[in-house]
Amino acid sequence: MKVYTSDKIRNIALLGHSGSGKTTLAEAMAHATGATNRLGRVEDGATISDWDDEEVKRQQSINTALVPCEWQGHKLNVLDTPGYPDFVGEVIGALAVVEAAVVVIDAVAGVEVGTELAWQAIEHAGKPRFVVINKMDRDNANFEQALSSLRAALPGTFLPLHLPVGSEAAFRGVLSVIDDKIYLGAESKAGDIPAEMAAAAEEARLAIVEAAAESDDELLMKYLEGESLSPDEVIAGLAQAIHSGAVAPVLAASATHELGVRALMNALLSLVPSPAAAGPYKAERQGQEVELSGESSGPAAALVFKTIADPFVGRINLFRVFSGTVQSDARLVNTRKENSEERLGQTFALRGKEQLPVEAVPAGDMAAVAKLSVTVTGDTLTEKGSGLTLPQPEYPNPLFSVAVSPATQADSAKIGSALTRLSDEDPCLQWMNESSTRQMILAGMGDVHITIAVNRLKSKFGVNVETAMPKVPYRETVSRTASAMYRHKKQTGGAGQFGEVHLRVEPGEPGTELTYTWEVFGGAIPSSFMPSIEKGIRQVLENGAIAGYPVVNVAVAVYDGKEHPVDSKDIAFQIAGREAFKKAFSEAGPVFLEPIYKMEITVPESNMGDILGDLNTRRARVQGMDTVRGKSVITAEAPLAELLRYANDLRSMTQGRGIYSIEFLRYDPVPGHLAQGIIDAAKREQQEEGN
Repeated sequence: MKVYTSDKIRNIALLGHSGSGKTTLAEAMAHATGATNRLGRVEDGATISDWDDEEVKRQQSINTALVPCEWQGHKLNVLDTPGYPDFVGEVIGALAVVEAAVVVIDAVAGVEVGTELAWQAIEHAGKPRFVVINKMDRDNANFEQALSSLRAALPGTFLPLHLPVGSEAAFRGVLSVIDDKIYLGAESKAGDIPAEMAAAAEEARLAIVEAAAESDDELLMKYLEGESLSPDEVIAGLAQAIHSGAVAPVLAASATHELGVRALMNALLSLVPSPAAAGPYKAERQGQEVELSGESSGPAAALVFKTIADPFVGRINLFRVFSGTVQSDARLVNTRKENSEERLGQTFALRGKEQLPVEAVPAGDMAAVAKLSVTVTGDTLTEKGSGLTLPQPEYPNPLFSVAVSPATQADSAKIGSALTRLSDEDPCLQWMNESSTRQMILAGMGDVHITIAVNRLKSKFGVNVETAMPKVPYRETVSRTASAMYRHKKQTGGAGQFGEVHLRVEPGEPGTELTYTWEVFGGAIPSSFMPSIEKGIRQVLENGAIAGYPVVNVAVAVYDGKEHPVDSKDIAFQIAGREAFKKAFSEAGPVFLEPIYKMEITVPESNMGDILGDLNTRRARVQGMDTVRGKSVITAEAPLAELLRYANDLRSMTQGRGIYSIEFLRYDPVPGHLAQGIIDAAKREQQEEGN
């Protein structure tokens, strides 16, 4: 593929509700530019961006796919992102490396849940926005109604740049108001605006000129003085208004029939800033913020925004260059991995899964490289000595967890490495071994996210797993002071065992595990047995004194005991210390601690009452309420035990319009009336394991 300079590159991401036609639009752009020789269909599993087996089976995007297109002497890097909310991490990664976002909506359905979520993600990323009203060929498609739904549901000023040509039942193309051309399929021609469209075209043109004038003081003075703005001035002013977020242009298309697609690409070339024009970009060097021009001068610096775990090739890293030029076979360092050196092999442009070799990747462009040793999504690759680190995308904490266990002994040997490779691919997917519950936990953004991850374990890495509801990682501690003694005596005819320990248990400092002190005076127990007693106590800390959960926040003081000159030995005092601790613990008001999480829930105002009522049933404490851009934002604290399936419940209560984030805060005591249930569950589990 040809190497393009920074000023000839445009980077955009396609976002929107699942099924709005993003993948088909990317496919149409590739076909219209000659990148492919046939127009693939999602229904046939034949599109270039939905190439993963799971995507073909489900007929929906799961991964962000890069689709580079060459058009009018420029390169358009199109990132096709998933529309299902469980894959928000893919959207966040894509928005971090583009200069503009294109929101695709259905001409019949208008604004849907996924449209609103995409809009929120774009606002958070601070990117300019375009809207494409797609599927204009459908029965009941209505451009004006879709435009009205945008204005009613989303904040912002929506400015039509296209008007549909043809009747609702026979969409033939678009009139591009900005360049006075009619685009009918592959053909475009200037002038000859149909008489019935003249008034609407003039109204749209006036709105465009006003928006362009308002973006610049000089243009505004010229406009107010009655002078006409030149076409170049209108384009420049409109581009500035879009870049500032003041307006969101609205275009029309039918991707399945490739109508309006060329007009869309022309608008993107005119109105989306090149990487050089959009700069400077922020980076860090030795903790100090620096700015990168976005041009090919200076040291090479690239951000990895997507990782593909390929069982045959290894990791494939997609990256965007923000400074300098990344050469094929270069040696770069990963500044997020202690400046580990990475030798790049052949760099290549990805078009779906097709690899197109390129020898150099200039600033502003995107490409991929395979078989890097330590680099994953969010890492920075740069020249040795530059010290540059690009800002990582901010990914949300996982919301939905399952316990996974290998189905067979053979799966057990491979499961750890397979899970690591999956989590390298997707930053919103995490796994860990929870020692307190003796479970392997796989966490993601929702049940669909986890289901697909489990399917990939089998299809990509040949690992079969069984899933279950995760247990809550409780902790055990004490609420008051208590003392106890235990004498261990064992005589079997030979050398015996003897040890007697007197100790005191009391609440320790929060955040500690064990505070161990020695208060034995006068030699009742030699101090040489001090570590033995502590070892016995720590056995209980690990395995729990009541229900098998780790013990924390306890202080233990050994103050007396007895020894035998012959039979006292290490094992005797280990056992005596362990049993004395158990006895004292049971008398010291044992309590369970449960993890408490901070929640931030964003829902439509109409759902506020239902959400607050539901939080009350979950033992949540509401900390505050606010309204942000027409949405209600609730901040609350709630125990993890009540949140294990909240992702599904919130989606159900809000018809998918609610989103939330969680963050671990602390451990709090479990209410007394719930403690017995935890103990009973632990006993049942022990019985089942015994059987």
